[in-house]
Amino acid sequence: MSEQQKNFPEFYVTAPQPCPYLSGRLERKLFTHLTREKSSTVIDNLLKGGFRRSQNIAYMPYCEGCQACISVRVVVDEFLATRSMRRILDKNSDLVARRVPAKPTSDQYALFRNYVDARHSDGGMADMTVLDYAMMVEDSAVETVLTEYRVKPENALDADPESWPLIAVALCDYLSDGISMVYSFFDTDASARSLGTYMILEHIAHSKRLGLPYLYLGYWIEGSRKMTYKTRFQPQEQLGPNGWVLQDTP
Repeated sequence: MSEQQKNFPEFYVTAPQPCPYLSGRLERKLFTHLTREKSSTVIDNLLKGGFRRSQNIAYMPYCEGCQACISVRVVVDEFLATRSMRRILDKNSDLVARRVPAKPTSDQYALFRNYVDARHSDGGMADMTVLDYAMMVEDSAVETVLTEYRVKPENALDADPESWPLIAVALCDYLSDGISMVYSFFDTDASARSLGTYMILEHIAHSKRLGLPYLYLGYWIEGSRKMTYKTRFQPQEQLGPNGWVLQDTP
């Protein structure tokens, strides 16, 4: 294999299958394999250009007659939390965010398993084993980091943070111009905390501290109620035929 072949991605298209987000539609994906032999610049540009990563695969929608899936990213420096978002931050002021290497642990998997069973028992992750979870976390050709959110007990100044209750986890890729949130999960019994929103807010703040201009949220899917929450984080840019375009605030 030549150096050019090693660095240039080879693309494939999946067979049509039922869309998990829009009833009555079929989805196809354009995908390529990511390996450490590939140029880091090429991989970075793929992930900044609308592809999403799942383990060692980068993929994007390739659906005939449908363009509902739109990549979105938050403009970090201009983001202002709404009043309801500030309340969510206050509710979670007892949480400590810890950036840890992308290595799976038993308490992460237990939380992941409970989350999937409660929220996505009929989805593609329903049958994921502990080995599948380990591959999701570890199999990456880019800089990938886990953020663990643990509840800090009262008077816990001398306690080991790893012993504090784990309540949420975010798996993220670090790109040249931002952080891409790959997957997150949390304690579904703590619904009052709005942990999904909290993790996005915390990562916006973290991106700003790192001097990174964007937080990538994956695809917003027009017509899918599951994806409506992404529009709340403004200002944001959407990826279209002419590149990333700033959207009007709804």
